[in-house]
Amino acid sequence: MSMVLKFYNTLSNKKEVFKPLKKGVVSMYNCGPTVYDYAHIGNFRAYIFADVLRRYLEYKGFKVKQVMNITDVGHMTVDEEADGKGEDKIEMKAKEEKKDPFQIAKEYEKAFFEDIKKLNIKKAMKYPRATDHIKEMIRTIETLIKKGCAYEANGSVYYDITRFKDYGKLSGNTVDKLKAGKRIDVIREKRNWFDFALWKKDPKHIMQWDSPWGRGFPGWHIECSVMGMKYLGDTLDIHTGGEDNIFPHHECEIAQAEGSTGKRFVRYWLHTRHLLVNGEKMSKSKGNFYTLRDLLEKGYDPKAIRYLLLSGHYRIRLNFTEEGLKSAEETVRRFQDFVSSLKGAKQKGKPNPKVKKLVKNVKKDFEEAMGDDLNISLALGKVFDFVREINKVISSGIGNKDAKLAYETMLGFDKVLGLKLDEVRFIKLYVGEKLKFKDSVSFLKLPKEVEKLIEKREKLRKEKKWKEADDIRNKIRKMGYILEDTETGVRVKKA
Repeated sequence: MSMVLKFYNTLSNKKEVFKPLKKGVVSMYNCGPTVYDYAHIGNFRAYIFADVLRRYLEYKGFKVKQVMNITDVGHMTVDEEADGKGEDKIEMKAKEEKKDPFQIAKEYEKAFFEDIKKLNIKKAMKYPRATDHIKEMIRTIETLIKKGCAYEANGSVYYDITRFKDYGKLSGNTVDKLKAGKRIDVIREKRNWFDFALWKKDPKHIMQWDSPWGRGFPGWHIECSVMGMKYLGDTLDIHTGGEDNIFPHHECEIAQAEGSTGKRFVRYWLHTRHLLVNGEKMSKSKGNFYTLRDLLEKGYDPKAIRYLLLSGHYRIRLNFTEEGLKSAEETVRRFQDFVSSLKGAKQKGKPNPKVKKLVKNVKKDFEEAMGDDLNISLALGKVFDFVREINKVISSGIGNKDAKLAYETMLGFDKVLGLKLDEVRFIKLYVGEKLKFKDSVSFLKLPKEVEKLIEKREKLRKEKKWKEADDIRNKIRKMGYILEDTETGVRVKKA
């Protein structure tokens, strides 16, 4: 079985064989949320990609040291330029909601953790907040000044891009290109119009700290460089983010980290492409802007949202539609029902050699697809083929040993997909002297009224009163539950 793992590195613009610095251990930094609002589904595409990447590395036996930052100061409303302009996003929200900016950050940080739990995103080793690392940022800025990479001007500190020869190696925005695009709206205290702020002086800014250059606050870019190096060392194996982070954010991160240490900052840069909604860029004015909470309020299953966001290759734009989400719900349901039917197989008998061969082939195909720059759409296609072929075996009778093998294979894939396929969505009801619940992993709590109706229907069926029994089944359906009659009893699912 192929053990080669390749990732497309934005730095080299090609696929490279992945080998971590330390054998068996991967250090990974993911650009996390700016906690001024609820994260939208575009953000979650990047976070779910980082989660699937981590899960696959763990599936392959690596220990992953994952760090995701929490930006709670310094991220300006205009962030496509190296020196972000406009207003601090958190302070802007604080004014809007008439609250303290620290309170805003705490509220939306709490919401972020609630959301990632719903989407079954594994918790990182560390979620450092920018405001807890001001001292470390100041120390790094002092180092950059000593090394001649940065300069103080009127209480602010700027990075002199011309002093870092590799600037532009990630994005292609080199100093020569920046010079050619000279702008008029220049801050006069800067040496070059394209230099970016490491520390900002602004008496109007509410969140301020003491520094050797006076009261101020850090720039957005310095935060990630400092926190990444503090928790993962001077050189990181992997750094992820959305494609909009490539410039200026990640380009500036490299300049700061490598300018201060003289060492390579990140070995593999992985970036997710934008998420489109109904074929267009997501925006509130177009009415196609969704947070996770918006979709949950519409009644969609978080597992289906997760599935849709992970189902396309991370380097291809993904078009998010509600039709696609409904289709994702069907797919997740199909996988869950498949896993449930395997779990419930009781038939004994000799193992079918076809099942063992199918398992061997699907594992090989899944790992080859995922090992090739996380080609998850191809990997999922192989899983669908496996489900179809095993269903054929089930229809002619599958032994419990074969069922167990296929079940464990699916759960192995689910360690990567994170869809909680072992959470059975139904319960079986056996009617004896009283109602008994069996074979339930995730217990489906039924309203008392539904339980009584099921009991009443069972009595009617025993009395061969089929029409009355059907009327009750339809009534239960309208209450949101589906009944399936099986040899072992009644199976109840949520509609």
